Amino acid sequence: MKKALITGITGQDGSYLAELLLNKNYEVHGLIRRASTFNTDRIDHLYRDFHDPAAHIFLHYGDLSVSAQLMDLLHAIEPDEIYHLGAQSHVRVSFDMPEYTGDITGLGTLRILEAIRKTGIKTKFYQASSSEMFGAALPPQNENTIFQPRSPYAAAKVYAYYIVRNYRDAYNIFSANGILFNHESPRRGETFVTRKVTRAATQIKLGLKDKLYLGNLDAKRDWGFAGDYVEAMWLMLQQEKPDDFVIATGETHSVREFVEKVFYKLDLDYSQHVVIDPRYFRPTEVDVLMGDSRKARKILGWQPKVNFEELIDMMIAADLELAQKEKTLVDAGFYCSSSERII
Repeated sequence: MKKALITGITGQDGSYLAELLLNKNYEVHGLIRRASTFNTDRIDHLYRDFHDPAAHIFLHYGDLSVSAQLMDLLHAIEPDEIYHLGAQSHVRVSFDMPEYTGDITGLGTLRILEAIRKTGIKTKFYQASSSEMFGAALPPQNENTIFQPRSPYAAAKVYAYYIVRNYRDAYNIFSANGILFNHESPRRGETFVTRKVTRAATQIKLGLKDKLYLGNLDAKRDWGFAGDYVEAMWLMLQQEKPDDFVIATGETHSVREFVEKVFYKLDLDYSQHVVIDPRYFRPTEVDVLMGDSRKARKILGWQPKVNFEELIDMMIAADLELAQKEKTLVDAGFYCSSSERII
């Protein structure tokens, strides 16, 4: 049985990756931060679905800012594969917390690589790189496109990308960068624009709220399904030699188009409910991201299975069910509301 360590296991990607690995009979270990409340909603079902004693999932408290703790963890687990997904991953928040973002998103990667080097464990390392690194670069973007980061988050990811390549060349560590373009799902955090839209639209449909506050509707992104993208992560670590790969659908859609489709599918007019709020604009915007994933399709044999329309339908269905549960509570006399946050 192979052992894998996932940082960020409680996030969207971590939960889908854990599922994938458990289905492949891995022993899965996850790094989580200690907090006053549990934040394991996305992976709680794994304990129900994988009740076979042969399937194992273990959670470990830790922090990407503590080098010694990471070394102790790697020494104790000795994972065959490490999937580094943990980060301060919200682009807009990175402008408000640039130092923290650089520490966790950038130096957090270095700390794990140093832990691999110092413990001497034989493992394969996956780094969750981001299409945000391309920033102002003209589309389509591929592995040879020069990075032009436009946020503290993107700059931190560029640092992590190059430190991964450096440790690969300097210390012969199997380390691969997956440059993933935007990927969404019903498990996407509610502060990310796609989930913010489907969440609010379904609440508006059921009369739980009336307005949705957004920023730049003209930004264009290459959106795929998170469940497809974690398969690409796994494939990268099954190769004989480490390499870097762009993972994308090759299609681009504007935020406006996403909003229009969601509201249309719910028989709503988005212009009656969407309000443009300057608070939600980034100080520096990334206009268009569209990936060229021909290298991954040729070498890894990877390709997306869920298209744009299917992704929207999936997210609407999940959030409509959630909104209906909220409406049931409201109708029963319980107060239910969600406050607007700057995201």
